[in-house]
Amino acid sequence: MSALSYLDPTPGSPWDTYLAQVDQVTPHLGKLARWVETLKRPKRALIVDIPIEMDNGDVRHFEGYRVQHNLSRGPGKGGVRYHPAVTLEEVLALSAWMTIKNAAVNIPYGGAKGGVRCDPKKLSLKELEKVTRRFTSEIGIVIGPTKDIPAPDVNTNAQVMAWMMDTYSANQGGTVTGVVTGKPVELGGSLGRVKATGRGVFLTARESAKGMGMALDEARVAVQGFGNVGSIAAELMAQAHAKVVAVQDHTGSLRNDAGLNIPALMQHVRDSGGVAGYAEAEAVDEEDFWGVPCDIMIPAALEGQVDGPRAQRIRARLLVEGANGPVNREADQVLLERGITVVPDVIANAGGVVVSYFEWVQDFSSFFWSEDEINLRLEAIQLGAFRDIQQRALALSVPLRTAAYVIACQRVLQAREERGLYP
Repeated sequence: MSALSYLDPTPGSPWDTYLAQVDQVTPHLGKLARWVETLKRPKRALIVDIPIEMDNGDVRHFEGYRVQHNLSRGPGKGGVRYHPAVTLEEVLALSAWMTIKNAAVNIPYGGAKGGVRCDPKKLSLKELEKVTRRFTSEIGIVIGPTKDIPAPDVNTNAQVMAWMMDTYSANQGGTVTGVVTGKPVELGGSLGRVKATGRGVFLTARESAKGMGMALDEARVAVQGFGNVGSIAAELMAQAHAKVVAVQDHTGSLRNDAGLNIPALMQHVRDSGGVAGYAEAEAVDEEDFWGVPCDIMIPAALEGQVDGPRAQRIRARLLVEGANGPVNREADQVLLERGITVVPDVIANAGGVVVSYFEWVQDFSSFFWSEDEINLRLEAIQLGAFRDIQQRALALSVPLRTAAYVIACQRVLQAREERGLYP
């Protein structure tokens, strides 16, 4: 990043991709375009030091971030990731995409995101707890159930959320369940939350395929990333009688043209830590994965995985973004020119934040819904929002991503205009 401003993007970075997406949609915003700079500047960016004593007695310092991109429509909402490559610039982009995502599905949140630069695989459980509790204490000045509500993301889970909730509650002097979502059910978490993001990916893929005249029955699916999102999307695809023919994660890439046994593969991953070594499939090269013949491609790992050369290799008709920002600027243009339909992340993977919203509402009321109710409400909200995006795309003759941004940015900027400036 430039020394002049932390907002100056590194070319090709997630923040650079987001800013280009805003520029692309600006001509469609009408009179609200006068407020568009609001979308390019986060409301607040906090960098914190996290010193902890390691198990061996050494003191190590980790760097943590919490960015609140926009709070015009409600409190900030977005996950916390633990990863050795976390940077402020990445968190900026992720928080901005949360602003767009929450507005696209029309739930009353702004966008936020957090992260700690660490490798949780190299930390003991006690060290991980120490990092989490100190991080929570340091960002405690900006989070809260009506201010900013963290959730799980890459390498964080219900246990991490339990530690965050407990730490915040201890500092407040009373139990505050609504400060985070994605908690264990026993601590005010919601049924259906763990599978919500993957379920939403499946729902939007099914709806998009239907509009393209593509039957899921026997459709060939490739999934990149086999964590919480990718594995659940693959599982639901298989249950709908689609054939998951290729899977890739950080340990390797697999191909089976007859269709992978997804429950068996999920068990293999639980036992071994990754897809590598699964016997009922052929191991393939990392780059060859992108050229596997399929009908639906689901990148569900990290941002920036699909670049221009990979976009040229993809042989799918439909790409559904399970991860945040998996397709970079160059690849987006390549896919458009090749006629491959892209369902953007801000609607495709919104199931997690929709059910996080349900959890937050349930915590406030102390009244909890059944899993069937959760899934029905999720489907109604996510598919309703997706159909609105499809209609806007047709009306404006633009891709689904542009249509989603038009709807979301108009909602955010309308709120900004109506609230006015203070003082």
